[in-house]
Amino acid sequence: MPIDIAAIDIPTAIGFAAAICSTTSFAPQAWKIIKTRQTADLSLPMYVITVLGFALWLGYGAILGQWPLMLSNGLCFLLSGFILVMKLAPRRMKNRIADAVDPEAPGS
Repeated sequence: MPIDIAAIDIPTAIGFAAAICSTTSFAPQAWKIIKTRQTADLSLPMYVITVLGFALWLGYGAILGQWPLMLSNGLCFLLSGFILVMKLAPRRMKNRIADAVDPEAPGS
């Protein structure tokens, strides 16, 4: 069933655009980490708080039964969680993970 774009109200459209921006905002950082294997300049406290925040938003969405909250925050949780894991991982593990995702990366 196609989505009737004309039937979407302004608040829903803004929420949808915000979800896309929030979700995709972590992709460039995750990809840069895969390519460079560098995480030294990332703030560990910031990513711990961010991952916790997305976990809480995901739980909030689940309690309310709001799949848009669950989907967007679940994806943000996964991407920011990946960045946190890469920040915490020792060099050898970081390289193995990055190699598994992109075997052609220069750090391989």
